[in-house]
Amino acid sequence: MPKLSRRAFASALPLGLLGGSLFGGGMIEGASALAATPATAKAPVSVTPLAQIRIGRFTVTALTDGYADMPYDYFPGRTAAEVEQAAVAQSTARASGVRFLFNQYLVEDGERRILIDAGAAGSIGQTGQLPQALAALGLQPDQIDAVIVTHMHQDHMGGLILGGKNNYPKAELYIDRRDVAHWTDPAKRSGAPDYLQTSFKMADEVVRLYPRLQALDGEREIAPGVSIVDLTGHTPGHIGVRVEDGGQSLIMVSDMIFPVVHPGATDVFFLFEQDPAAAKAMRDRFFPRAASEGALIAATHMPFPGLGRVVADRGQMRWQVADWALQN
Repeated sequence: MPKLSRRAFASALPLGLLGGSLFGGGMIEGASALAATPATAKAPVSVTPLAQIRIGRFTVTALTDGYADMPYDYFPGRTAAEVEQAAVAQSTARASGVRFLFNQYLVEDGERRILIDAGAAGSIGQTGQLPQALAALGLQPDQIDAVIVTHMHQDHMGGLILGGKNNYPKAELYIDRRDVAHWTDPAKRSGAPDYLQTSFKMADEVVRLYPRLQALDGEREIAPGVSIVDLTGHTPGHIGVRVEDGGQSLIMVSDMIFPVVHPGATDVFFLFEQDPAAAKAMRDRFFPRAASEGALIAATHMPFPGLGRVVADRGQMRWQVADWALQN
């Protein structure tokens, strides 16, 4: 019998979280994988990471579009050496920087399929895997009813317009009005650094290709049990999404939390952040509240599946990975 990855093995086990069911792991490409000969068993096994949790009546599936390594000098507020030292202390250091996952979340209640963010689609690092992840669930993009874009950075909306077309033709699209205004403003674009130009270009394409775009004004409910949370700071209209039912809840906080540096220090930022002061103020408010409430959080760039909690530990905030496997 071939040696399977832990994630592939876990896909056969019953899992749970917060009283609901959770199926983590992956799908091995080709039914012949289990019958592999010793020669073929040495080849890497291709795995599409998937993890599903139940929040009341909702099934929330964590997917990933891929990853990119962000250089250690991309974190204003600390020197590159300090960020690398923190990564070494956490046993997550890589020669090329801090690894960012690009996690997306599919929310289903039996009536609607809502996708939170659409991935970088090859515009950054090793990305472009979201269509494959959806296909592993037996879904095509035209089966998605709504897409919520947490903000208009390229790694959150690239998949919407890959190939210069509307890739979610039947979906309503939700983006905060402040982000739409910012990222489609020619004056803002002309004064922006080079590394943000792709986001400005993509924003124009999203507005052009998605006539059903709904620009949101503040916190509101998108569908029963699915609501917008204002997390302004990272961008002018940065939002999160709360999924809540049956006394359970999950908050998808997008770029509120970055690996290695958060939640331990709110005065460390990321290069792409538009308003560091506002981002710090939001994190100063959010992290203590999340810790006191024990909120279950999903974060775009944390290690897959991005599920965890902010906890207070001897006066310091730290990220605690959610113990999501093998729960009753």
